[in-house]
Amino acid sequence: MSEPSLAIRKFSDLANPTRFLALVAIVWPWLAGLTLCLFAVGLYLAFTTVGDYQQGETVRIMYVHVPAAWLAMMCYTVMALSALGTLVWRHPLADVSAKAAAPIGACFTLVALITGSLWGKPMWGTWWVWDARLTSVFVLFLMYLGMIALNRAMDDPTRAAKVSAVLILVGFVNIPIIKFSVEWWNTLHQPASVIRLDGPTISAEFLRPLLVMAIAFTLLFFTLHILAMRNEILRRRIAVLRRHAARAAGREGDAA
Repeated sequence: MSEPSLAIRKFSDLANPTRFLALVAIVWPWLAGLTLCLFAVGLYLAFTTVGDYQQGETVRIMYVHVPAAWLAMMCYTVMALSALGTLVWRHPLADVSAKAAAPIGACFTLVALITGSLWGKPMWGTWWVWDARLTSVFVLFLMYLGMIALNRAMDDPTRAAKVSAVLILVGFVNIPIIKFSVEWWNTLHQPASVIRLDGPTISAEFLRPLLVMAIAFTLLFFTLHILAMRNEILRRRIAVLRRHAARAAGREGDAA
């Protein structure tokens, strides 16, 4: 069997919730352990580097704010890919992935907004400005809350999955707006200094702990995501069992 065919088969195997749960049981302790180790290293590097000559000690907020902002956008991107899996490939776990990612993305976005506000006060002299970057991130936070509310409001899981998938894909237009807002409009927020075609402009002393913290945050997301998917699968199984039990009780009542 060719390598691509084997990869497709392995991916298809994960469509089986039972196999996915078995994989999660094996993977998540190792993933969580690696996440804790990277956070320990990242925090050590973050607190042992010297402060910036302009920003002073407040520059350390960057090591939480920037990864949280990256993960806020990456999480929605995962939701968009899951929405495609629901509408196009009809993958059984795609809707589970999107639903599990929404609360996590909302938390990362809230952390980015709060830490950005704490960082902005000493740098800009204000807690908040309605510029393009901050406003579009705030809109992203509201979109996450809307997805969470929609999933809880609809009783039919199949219809909820389709409606959520369509809205997620429509809302994905906000991600490039967040990314390129500082280039498209005049904002207080600084332009990208790490992911650039001509290379990072940030000093290596600050770049090392930032990258370690970014990897740690990314692994934290995947750890929380697969655990949330596991809980959602189990919740749906319990809901199915309860419906079967209610129908059985109803039939017994009719027979009596």
